[in-house]
Amino acid sequence: MQIARGLIALRERSGLMQTQVAELAGVSKATVSRYEMWQDRARIRWATVKAIADACGASASEREALVRVARTQTDGWWVGNGAVPEWMDPLVSFEHEAEYEHLYANTVIPGLLQTRDYALAIHQAREVRSPNDAIEAMVDARIQRQSILRREPPLQLWAVLDEAVLRRTVGNSQVMAEQLDHLHEMAQSPTVEIQILPFSAGAHAAGAGHFVILGRNDERNPLNSMAVVYIEMRRRGLYLDDAEDVSAYKLTFDYLRSQAADATASLQLLTKARQELSP
Repeated sequence: MQIARGLIALRERSGLMQTQVAELAGVSKATVSRYEMWQDRARIRWATVKAIADACGASASEREALVRVARTQTDGWWVGNGAVPEWMDPLVSFEHEAEYEHLYANTVIPGLLQTRDYALAIHQAREVRSPNDAIEAMVDARIQRQSILRREPPLQLWAVLDEAVLRRTVGNSQVMAEQLDHLHEMAQSPTVEIQILPFSAGAHAAGAGHFVILGRNDERNPLNSMAVVYIEMRRRGLYLDDAEDVSAYKLTFDYLRSQAADATASLQLLTKARQELSP
């Protein structure tokens, strides 16, 4: 899937059609199409990956990253590796392929729902030794990632947010007020569901930190289905796709949804938190 997403990104950036890439790479259009279909894992050849990447005008580092993934598909060296291009970030790739995303957040507003100023404040706090241009690039990437909510068909997002994320002032009161306004607006979208887990719920099913479940169901072609759990860490994420692990997190999310306030009560909690920030 990483290889497929990388090759698609390169081709889209180059503005070329699959037939043009095939001609430049010296392969058939069917081969280019097959390499952009992540399900066909058994027949991936690194030399073909290199030829297609070169045909799309990949830089040396981009080509090397793709070829290395093709050569060492099971190693996972590229997860959290700063040398890997942004478009090969596993989370971005999973979101690109997913139909739905279910998440729980207990410290900050999740990236897909952040305003730019909120995201900037988060990155400035986390990347205290990074130059401003690097931080701006991180924020740009995060905002660009939100386009997944506007695609056709859009990603179906269901977020359970601990009340703590509404109460933690990130940036300043103005930044936080704009962020809560944005959350309230996003909660009105037919493809976004936001529930607040109030302090009054007490101990709850998650127990610990932020996690994301990404999936796609295809009953006609099970090989086209996908289910993976992403657990956020300081510098890199942990990805789980073992069926037992995924089932456990799905059950946890079901419990969280039942423990959280319903949609109407959640909007009331959002409104109350926003009013407390007003002058």
